[in-house]
Amino acid sequence: MHSKIPVAIIGCGNISPAYIKGCRMFPILDLVAVSDIDMNRARNRAAEHNIPRACTVEEILADPDIRIVVNLTIPKAHAAVNLAAIAAGKNVHAEKPLAVTREDGARTVAAAREKGVLLGCAPDTFFGGGIQTCRKLIDDGWIGEPIAATAFMMCHGHEHWHPDPEFYYEAGGGPMLDMGPYYLTALVNLMGPIARVTGSTRITFEERVITSQPKYGKRVPVETPTHIAGVLDFANGAVGMIITTFDVWFANLPRIEIYGTAGSLVVPDPNTFGGVVRVRRPGAQDWSDIPWTHGYTENSRGIGVADMAYALTTGRPHRASGALAYHILDVMCAFEDASCSGKHVEIASGVARPAALPLGLQHGELDG
Repeated sequence: MHSKIPVAIIGCGNISPAYIKGCRMFPILDLVAVSDIDMNRARNRAAEHNIPRACTVEEILADPDIRIVVNLTIPKAHAAVNLAAIAAGKNVHAEKPLAVTREDGARTVAAAREKGVLLGCAPDTFFGGGIQTCRKLIDDGWIGEPIAATAFMMCHGHEHWHPDPEFYYEAGGGPMLDMGPYYLTALVNLMGPIARVTGSTRITFEERVITSQPKYGKRVPVETPTHIAGVLDFANGAVGMIITTFDVWFANLPRIEIYGTAGSLVVPDPNTFGGVVRVRRPGAQDWSDIPWTHGYTENSRGIGVADMAYALTTGRPHRASGALAYHILDVMCAFEDASCSGKHVEIASGVARPAALPLGLQHGELDG
């Protein structure tokens, strides 16, 4: 039985209830406090979910018992909060992206290394049974050697449903930094690191009008590319293509497909934990649905926090690592660099594929 690791959440916005519920799935985690720039929101979240304390950020960072800080602030605040928590000696698991610039991402990784604390980052959806099943199929050779991949995130943005959608259209926002981490992290988990990219980007609509509450009618200027198309050269020689967009009204495209020398694989939506896995090999008349080989097929956000807690307890590497998050950030930034320069961009960062989850785990556990 592992000792409980005290955890605090900074940022009580739209995603926090999923993290609270997810963290409570794992006996190794003890969620003891929440904080927010709006303390009323923090107090309401604590009361709603029976969390012992609603604290200021300063109180959380000064508490010697809190070992992991979960940073759920908006993207442009990620680096500052991560660095403050690291300076306070906390292990940090952040929402994606790790930062909104390579420079801030690199500073964060370096600070954690120098302080001797663990740094982790969302997404942790690749822990889910859907993508772990795909990982096992690839590792077991079901589609042969992966040679190509496609990934598509097609929508018309978030201003019609999100209560605070402005940050999606500010510098540091956009569909690549918002949704790209899910798709690229899934691809790196399945196929390994990315060595080179090129891409094209554009802003289609110069202004967005919020139609959700409570900011209905507010006009938002668009400061960041909202349609990004990229080509990925993986270190293993495979070639991928990705599109992320907030500019498309409708589409009929797969989320992710991987093509191998002996067949093709349909990967479920990487923003979920379950989903349908399909394989088709030469001679088959149709696609075959593959049963999940792993659990955690329901919404399990926070599983990456639990994996970090296991790493703290056992000394093994954690999967949703800062190195992985920085590699993804490096790739995402490179698409716009390539678009502006008209050239391929070599990816300086590298990372190993995260370890696959063991088979046969009990719910609430991550080590066999």
